Amino acid sequence: MILGQNQYGKAESRVVRIVRDGATHHIKDLNVSVALSGDMEEVHLSGSNANVLTTDATKNTVFAFAKEHGVDSAEQFGIHLARHFVTSQASIRTARIRVEEYAWERIAVPGPKQHSFVRRDQETRTAQITFDDGGAWQIVSGLKDLVVLNSTDSEFHGYVKDRYTTLPETRDRILATEVNACWRHAWTEETAGARPVDWDRSYAEARRHLLSAFADTYSLSLQQTLYQMGSRVIDQCPGIDEIRLSLPNKHHFLADLAPFGLENDNEVYYAADRPYGLIEATILRDGAEAGIPADLTNL
Repeated sequence: MILGQNQYGKAESRVVRIVRDGATHHIKDLNVSVALSGDMEEVHLSGSNANVLTTDATKNTVFAFAKEHGVDSAEQFGIHLARHFVTSQASIRTARIRVEEYAWERIAVPGPKQHSFVRRDQETRTAQITFDDGGAWQIVSGLKDLVVLNSTDSEFHGYVKDRYTTLPETRDRILATEVNACWRHAWTEETAGARPVDWDRSYAEARRHLLSAFADTYSLSLQQTLYQMGSRVIDQCPGIDEIRLSLPNKHHFLADLAPFGLENDNEVYYAADRPYGLIEATILRDGAEAGIPADLTNL
């Protein structure tokens, strides 16, 4: 028997960091998962824990770092953690940190007290940071569950038809999807000093270009729209080399109103949640090699 690739860690440590600036408070709400790998053969083969940093310790580190380093962004917090685990333990060769960030907005109230928030009804921000003992970094940011819809400017026709095809062609339809995306930064320790990254701004820019491309594209297929969205990010964000998109087609079908003597001129639809088409692709900067991990489970 041969032991293959393996890792261990603590999954989904829910940490909420409050910063109190007088009467005005700020909140960061994260879900952090740590996976460590390295010289771990003996714990599998003989049960020796000599090289094992406990998963409880990794969980405690997450909470301690939230206090000691603060949480500027999901990416920066993950960088602090990944570097710590690899550099502080000789047996750990690679650390992978996955972060989901849940956004809150302030509830506007009169007076000086600003400590009430409401959870935003929007996407979840994600990040995965990987660092190894060779000094190699990989920073992958992303988002999931961002629901978007175009009520027109979408067609679907000219496709292959066989004996089982029943879908009618359309020259005007609703195009709706739930954007799940992750993108890999062209970031290294060396370039960081010369060109520091504002991770929050980088995320906001990538999100903005995804949305603007979705809105701007006259779509003949969801595949075409996906490519335009990814291409816009690569073109407009020079610090990003690769983006992977997973777009489920949230189908909206015209409701049959004829039995009621009513004409349905693209006005009334029923939304079918399943089954659904699932369109996925990766867009790369010309000359860049694919590097987003295949096991990234955000998509």
